[in-house]
Amino acid sequence: MSKTILVARVLLGLAFVVFGLNGFLHFFAPPPSANPEAAALGGALAGSYIFTLMSATELVAGVLLLAGRFVPLALLLLAPILVNIVGFHLALDRVGTGLGAFLLVLELVIAWGYRDAFKMMIDARPARRLQDAPAS
Repeated sequence: MSKTILVARVLLGLAFVVFGLNGFLHFFAPPPSANPEAAALGGALAGSYIFTLMSATELVAGVLLLAGRFVPLALLLLAPILVNIVGFHLALDRVGTGLGAFLLVLELVIAWGYRDAFKMMIDARPARRLQDAPAS
C-alpha cells in the first residue's frame, strides 16, 4: 500500500474518531453560525437520535480506518456523512467548507487505493458475474 493512502487513512481515521467522540463527550463547542437556517438545522440534529447515530458511525468507521480493518466498509459508512457535511457547508454555512472538502478528498484518495474492493458495486450486472465465479 502506498504511503499516501496510509497517511490519508490515518488522517481520516483520526478526524472521525475525534469528531465521533465529540458527539458523546462534547469537548468541542459547536461554532456559532451566521446563518439562522444552519443554526436551526444544527440544533435540530443535535437534539435528535440521528446525531447520536451519526457520531457512533463516525467513531466506528474512524477506528476501523485507524486499525486498517474493513477499510472499504468504513469508507462506505463515511460516504453519506461526508456528502452531507460538504452539502451543508456549501448550501448553508461556508465557514467549514475547507475541512469538509479536505476530508472528502482523503476519502476519495483512500477509495482509489481500495478500488478493487468496489468493482462489484459498480458492475451493471453483478448477478451474472457471481454465476460465472468458480465455487469455493
